[in-house]
Amino acid sequence: MNEYENLKRGEKGAWISIIAYLILATLKLIIASIGNSEALRADGLNNTTDVIASIAVLIGLKISRKPPDEDHHYGHFRAESIASLIAAFIMMTVGLEVIIGTVQGIIQQEFEQPNMLTAWTALGAAIVMFGVYRYNLNLSKKIDSSSLYAAAQDNRSDALVSIGAFIGIVGSQFGLFWLDPLAGFIVGLLICKTAWTIFTDTTHTLTDGFDEDTLEKVKQTIAENPNVWAVKDVKGRLQGNRVLIDATIHVDPEITVQEGHDITDEVEENLYEELGIRHALIHIEPFEDDPEKE
Repeated sequence: MNEYENLKRGEKGAWISIIAYLILATLKLIIASIGNSEALRADGLNNTTDVIASIAVLIGLKISRKPPDEDHHYGHFRAESIASLIAAFIMMTVGLEVIIGTVQGIIQQEFEQPNMLTAWTALGAAIVMFGVYRYNLNLSKKIDSSSLYAAAQDNRSDALVSIGAFIGIVGSQFGLFWLDPLAGFIVGLLICKTAWTIFTDTTHTLTDGFDEDTLEKVKQTIAENPNVWAVKDVKGRLQGNRVLIDATIHVDPEITVQEGHDITDEVEENLYEELGIRHALIHIEPFEDDPEKE
């Protein structure tokens, strides 16, 4: 299955997240208003940012599926990363709004005992989001989608946020009225933390950052080929969820052009079989005892 088919399958996970978040955000905000819970209100606002983030993932997946054209020779795979970056800014804005609102409530001592209906709503939402998390996690592994995997981790964090809101609301029933807005404040911090994580991961990808451990595995896999006498200058970068590898290998200087071509085919096939890397550009150099003379 190629990258374009995987991206299409990934859209299903994005749609499930969007539908779940829309329903839960609406229920939480309505019930939070009726039941006077700052924690559930913050949780509902958190889910509205998740709707935006899921839509961004969906749009990114759709654009990424577009084939190469005259001014995008390598395709549109980075559209997914750009959409994630936009979502991170939106999430950070909402997170700061939640933090400011709950801090003002705590300072002004605006405490109210929330209705237990808000607690059961938060607990039910946590159960639903754990289900969505498991589905998207399994799907992301099947199609090797980094963006859907990140979305699944966000699903899990949202379930934990709802559990935190549940604890805060229950605690307020025992006279700890400040626990509900405190839970809302913590939710705001978690929203900002998630936004920051998405921002740093996305900017690392867009600036051609690459995991050193993965690069070391690439070097080892290439070096395992008996016809490769030395591995030099291995580089990697991400384009959406595609890993792109550039490597220079040194081989027997006496071989023919065809034999050299066959070696590169073997190396590329090994990278795909061992590490799932489909796109590798292998450059051949004649081996010398002192490569510094090149």
